[in-house]
Amino acid sequence: MHGPAPVRSARAPQVVCPPGGRRRTVEGVSSPSSHSPSGKPANEPLTDATAAIPVISDDATGAIVVAENPKLTWLDRAQRVVASDKAPTWSLDLRAIQDGVEEKRARNVVDLSMRIAEALLSTGASAAEVTASVLRITTVYGLKSVHVDVTFTSIDVCHYRGTEAPIYAMRTVRVRSADYERLARLQRLVNEIEDERGLSVAAARRRFERIAAMPRRYRRSVVTAATAVLGTAVCVLLDGSTIEVLIALANAVIVDRTQLWLARRKLPAFFAQMVGGMVPTIGAVALIYARASVPGLEDISPSAVVATGIVVLLAGLSVVGAAQDAIDGYYLTATARSAEVVVLTLGIVVGVMVVLTISTTIGAPMSLAAYSRLTGNFAMQVLASAVIAGMFAISSYAGPRTALLSVLTGALGWSSYALMIAGGFGVAAASGVAALVVGAVAQLLGRRWQVPSLALSTAGIVPLLPGLSVYRGLYHLATAGAEQGYGQAFDSLGTAMSIGLALAAGVSLGAYLGRATQPNRGAIRDRARDRALHRSRADAKE
Repeated sequence: MHGPAPVRSARAPQVVCPPGGRRRTVEGVSSPSSHSPSGKPANEPLTDATAAIPVISDDATGAIVVAENPKLTWLDRAQRVVASDKAPTWSLDLRAIQDGVEEKRARNVVDLSMRIAEALLSTGASAAEVTASVLRITTVYGLKSVHVDVTFTSIDVCHYRGTEAPIYAMRTVRVRSADYERLARLQRLVNEIEDERGLSVAAARRRFERIAAMPRRYRRSVVTAATAVLGTAVCVLLDGSTIEVLIALANAVIVDRTQLWLARRKLPAFFAQMVGGMVPTIGAVALIYARASVPGLEDISPSAVVATGIVVLLAGLSVVGAAQDAIDGYYLTATARSAEVVVLTLGIVVGVMVVLTISTTIGAPMSLAAYSRLTGNFAMQVLASAVIAGMFAISSYAGPRTALLSVLTGALGWSSYALMIAGGFGVAAASGVAALVVGAVAQLLGRRWQVPSLALSTAGIVPLLPGLSVYRGLYHLATAGAEQGYGQAFDSLGTAMSIGLALAAGVSLGAYLGRATQPNRGAIRDRARDRALHRSRADAKE
């Protein structure tokens, strides 16, 4: 057996291969001096697959020349056939980072990014958006190796500095309240930090403090009025009469002010939702008694009042946010958001069930029906859906521009839903397609008009929420003791669950498609978005 030829160091190097050997150049080796004659690092033991492969380095080009020994065993050859010569497409960044940023400045940058991240998460941003924002800010200010971990209740940021002590900070998210106007201003601040490269950390901190200290966009009474109009539009969509619309308006006001009163007294959200579910149901039972003695109320449907109240209560749940975090790969945060949605929905269910059960027990004339009617006027359906979306945006403190664009997404979502129903699709499938359209359009409009796309997509699917299916399931569950009645109840509740999942999946897929059509907005922004969404990608096993 021939040994490896010596390394020649000359301007025109010569490579000597053993007789019968085959010359092959292997790329990607950092330095020939760090390798032994066998091609392996000096401190790394040889393996069966490489022991018989002498390597000769070329000093002039830096390439590594492999002279393959013709006397390899069949096992060695088999290993070489199936073995890959490429590193995995994912990587562990273990480089020693020396970014030249002094510790005091680095701490100020981490503190600024943490405060902005907490405000973003508190006002409704997704976990991926919060992560990308932190990475963009820290990159602009020269921090090269920053690791971000976002959960439902906390944010962790670590600046890895190689052999030096890392800079680590953690903040808890104390409050979660949708405030889309503040969210839009925070997003613009992050863009300004990236676009104005000369903006100092202190100046960015002052801008953030002004945003954090600014008052709400609307008075609380305006939010109550928007909620009342939302309830009115829902009742119109359900083909309610004039009296039913007025009752739905009054119920929406009572529910909103009652929940405000309970929140100020720090009652847990589950019980606040339970009380919210009880209010319209009590109103419906009272209306049943009134129909027997008050002329003109004979044709009033109490069921429409209850269904309207359920839709209004469901509108405030973060279904879109939970689905978005799941699609983006933030499963812990998505699980927590989903648990919150389930708990608050159960609060509504318990509230309605308590009133219906008590009414049945005391012998109240339960003439509630499994209401399932929509207005037959398509133009009225689209108009009501647009108003619902716009009023929901205002009740979430969205600015005028966001509210107007929400009107558009609401109308577009319902039009898509009606088109799918007319084409023979089921309710769940039609809801999913409509949500997909809303999610994609929300991304495009959000980028074009500089408003939160999350606000547009959330508002756009509110008219599609399964309030009727939830009400029908609860009605059958409370009033039917027979086995057939329970079957109808679970069927309706299962339909409601499938509609909710279809809405969540559709709006998330639409958001992905909308992001895919976005042009490059800058190297820093694109890299941050790729890192934030890296865990959501399918595993190619490369």
